Amino acid sequence: MTETAPSGTTQAILEARHVTKTFPGVVALRDVSFAVVPGEVHAVVGENGAGKSTLMKVLSGVHADFEGEILLDGRAVRFEGPRQAQQAGIGIVHQELNLVRDLTVAENVFLGREPLTRLRTIDRRTMNAQTRDLFERLAIKVAPDRRVGDLRIGEQQMVEIAKALSLDARVLILDEPTSALSDRETATLFSLIRRLKEQGVGVVYISHRMEEVFEVSDRITVLRDGEYVGTLPTPQATRDELIRMMVGRTLKSFFAEDERTTPGDEVILSVENLSLAGAVEGRRTLIRDVSFDVRAGEIVGLAGLLGSGRTEVLEAIFGVHGDRVRGRVCIDGRPVAIRSPRDAIKHGMALVTEDRKATGLVAQMTVRENLSLPSLRRLVRFGMVDGGAERRLADDFIGQLSIRTPSREQTVSNLSGGNQQKVILGKWLAIRPRILLLDEPTRGIDVGAKAEIYHLLRELSLRRVAIVMASSELPELLELCHRIVVMREGRAAALFTREEATQEKILHAAAPGGKETADVR
Repeated sequence: MTETAPSGTTQAILEARHVTKTFPGVVALRDVSFAVVPGEVHAVVGENGAGKSTLMKVLSGVHADFEGEILLDGRAVRFEGPRQAQQAGIGIVHQELNLVRDLTVAENVFLGREPLTRLRTIDRRTMNAQTRDLFERLAIKVAPDRRVGDLRIGEQQMVEIAKALSLDARVLILDEPTSALSDRETATLFSLIRRLKEQGVGVVYISHRMEEVFEVSDRITVLRDGEYVGTLPTPQATRDELIRMMVGRTLKSFFAEDERTTPGDEVILSVENLSLAGAVEGRRTLIRDVSFDVRAGEIVGLAGLLGSGRTEVLEAIFGVHGDRVRGRVCIDGRPVAIRSPRDAIKHGMALVTEDRKATGLVAQMTVRENLSLPSLRRLVRFGMVDGGAERRLADDFIGQLSIRTPSREQTVSNLSGGNQQKVILGKWLAIRPRILLLDEPTRGIDVGAKAEIYHLLRELSLRRVAIVMASSELPELLELCHRIVVMREGRAAALFTREEATQEKILHAAAPGGKETADVR
């Protein structure tokens, strides 16, 4: 079965016909066809590893070595690289950001096509002015001269989107574009997408968030295990039908009720008046006087808007910011000095970071090497790593977490985003932490992988692990957490038990200007 342009429409701008793409040991796409027409938003959905990102990289010239053909306006083309695709009017925003962290925002937007002065030097004044004009049209509030590495992930995502749009794309491919965006930024993006549709731009939209797919798309194509499953007009599609097409099972079978856990009385982690000094967008502190407890087997959620301080709380507890942190962290009722991640690991902590590419994985190392990395001290025998023990550790967590990889020796960067996330979870679980800190643990992960991770977190709760989880997905927090701390502008504004919490209460507490609860412990 193959996908073509819908009947009664104009000719497709961009079309893939019978595309097959292989990597060492993996067939990522097998005989896949796909088309996008002017003025439509065509969503592509599927589990991690289904081939979505690979297909987009073929369409945008990132992967030039494939079987099949690509048609642009009905004519066969062969892009030898992303630059040729850009020149042909195809822009792409990848799931993993591709910005140069040490350059400014404007330098990233105009990278490789910088405006020049009469003396053939870079015209930074013009570059900054054009970036500022572009951002004003897109309602992006980021200064052009800021260093990209100093931006939050959500801000970097908006810069990446603006960079693609600055190329006057006829086809814009968005791969998980809202995975790090706030609700306000997502609404801004959707408004922009609708304007692009009116201008005749074809938008390809990849997302695991079903509510977004139904809100913004005109058609939905489903891929599974690298193969085309089907295409549905969005008004005729249902959530249950799409999930059945994606995973071969119904939604109900995936989300069977796990055993509800009840935390013990023992307080494992206590955070008292935690503050973090810094200067971001004029703020003197990133977090201020944050306090909460986590009991054995308890999952405490951190909710809040983008920039509210959720990530900074986790990093401060884990020692990422060293001596800039004030306040006290206690484990088992005793104060501990944590000035580095090494200290935190010694005290039985693990941190799954938000940005798996920058801080979660060593991309060019194998699955085995990444899984064993935090455990190397335990695996050393007579000054050398015990290869057999390392392989057994890797195989154990590949099996436990259902990591889809052809072998433990596969380079981790060749795995899908969801399987990379499982590798990160596995490497930290291998140290048997008593305290697990999670920052957006299901970012960019499909519905099946999410269910597996939810089940894993409940199992860890049953084993009495103390868990703190920051997430921008409120249904996720409401489903998993025993209590939820709401962050607002660097402070803990409110605390809700599982029974008290609702999306409306959390959003009200997170909104700027709201009234703080006196005690959130």
